[in-house]
Amino acid sequence: MSATPMIEVENLTKRYGGRAAVRDLSFTVQRGEIVGFLGQNGAGKTTTMRMLSCFMPATSGTARVAGYDVFTQADEVRRRIGYMPEGNPLHLEMRVREYLKFRARLKGLSVGRSRDRVDIVTQQCGLGEVANKVIGTLSGGYRQRVGLADALVHEPELIILDEPTKNLDAHLTRAVRQLIKDVSKDRTVFISSHLLPEVELTCTRVIIIHQGAIRESGTLDELQRKMSAGQQVIAELAAPVPDLREAWEHMAEVEHFDIAAAEGDFHRCSLTPRAGVDLRPQIFELAKTRGWQLRELTRTRHSLEDIFVHVTKKEQEET
Repeated sequence: MSATPMIEVENLTKRYGGRAAVRDLSFTVQRGEIVGFLGQNGAGKTTTMRMLSCFMPATSGTARVAGYDVFTQADEVRRRIGYMPEGNPLHLEMRVREYLKFRARLKGLSVGRSRDRVDIVTQQCGLGEVANKVIGTLSGGYRQRVGLADALVHEPELIILDEPTKNLDAHLTRAVRQLIKDVSKDRTVFISSHLLPEVELTCTRVIIIHQGAIRESGTLDELQRKMSAGQQVIAELAAPVPDLREAWEHMAEVEHFDIAAAEGDFHRCSLTPRAGVDLRPQIFELAKTRGWQLRELTRTRHSLEDIFVHVTKKEQEET
């Protein structure tokens, strides 16, 4: 596998008059990653994706795909990218197979190769039953599958998907998510979505953009660690309240605690640690030393939605 990153962006800026839609974006996507690109409406997601897909020039900065410059080597970049834009524009009057052959030829495939690839992506994307149907008669879920098949037909190394599950119900969203996972096994995927739980289930890493600038990036575990100051440890112990209160007050790493009655002799303790501290080993040893029965010992986990809200709210408060 090549060591060249699939996407390299440095100081990428796009201005419309005096307004910067994106400003000084710098990030890298390695080969084989599934990266979620997250932001509120108007944050700059679609603008960035359109620039990476050679649909829009930048005001300044550089962007490379598989080592090729997006702005000076656009033909090479287009061969390596499969792009499904937001809204998934399709020729609704065409039949599925006819449309995919048309798109394959438009992307430079020979007649024979186009036929072979259309057969492959039709099966890969679950379109076999509707291959001869007019696209305009299909459900939203099938239309999304056609859009994904279009993005895959020329065997791109990178798939860029802008809101691929928008306006789909939960069942269809789940089906498209699994399809994205299936086709990403030997490709890189760069995906934007407003459905944060879907991104959490699909992506290996996320980049959060807010007001045209990148605010955070990393794996979910990395972002969780950055927010560890807000995490709590829940411990259910069979011990008297005065003993528990004394123990937590003398544990230097505990910033705040609450104690509530639970079943029988147990009490449920909610403890907030100092940033970066995992209290669980200390609590386990304490219970062992004191002879307290320990029924539960867990640490709360921030969801991607929690992290996203925290990052964007923090930026709004600082501006």
